[in-house]
Amino acid sequence: MSDHVYKHIEVTGSSTTGSDDAVRRAIAKAGESVRNMHWFEVTDTRGHIVDGKVAHWQVTVKIGFTLED
Repeated sequence: MSDHVYKHIEVTGSSTTGSDDAVRRAIAKAGESVRNMHWFEVTDTRGHIVDGKVAHWQVTVKIGFTLED
C-alpha cells in the first residue's frame, strides 16, 4: 500500500427532499470537477421552515481526495 497525501474541500448541497439528498447532490456536483474522492464528513446541517414544516435542507460536507503524483 502506498502512502497518500489528501486534500479536502468544503461544499454545501441543498434539497427539498431531505438531508441525504443534499449530501448526494453536493458529492455529485463536486465529482464533476474533482478526481480521486475517497471520503466525506458532514460538518453542518441547516434548513428552512415554511408554515411550520421543513421546506428546504442545506448540508455542508468536507470531501477528501488524494493528490495525484
